[in-house]
Amino acid sequence: MKMTEIDKAFGVSSGTGQAKSKAIRDLLRIQPFDLEWTLPSKAADNPMVWLIQINGLILDARFVPREVQEEAFERGLIPFIPADQQENDESEA
Repeated sequence: MKMTEIDKAFGVSSGTGQAKSKAIRDLLRIQPFDLEWTLPSKAADNPMVWLIQINGLILDARFVPREVQEEAFERGLIPFIPADQQENDESEA
């Protein structure tokens, strides 16, 4: 449903709907790509899941060596080892 349709259903203006929407986001501290508000089934598709910091650099865990992926997985920083997923995809093809 579009936001304009929701506003109309509640009988409020578009500006009021946007203001209330922002107030809710602020209250719940919702950010774009927020992991807390990501469905578990969609977590692997969220780019923020894969960002890790190594020696002050922020890197995408999907593109670092396997040993680094294993360490990040063991520390609970990423949901699975991307190299394993790539191997599974290649074997299914």
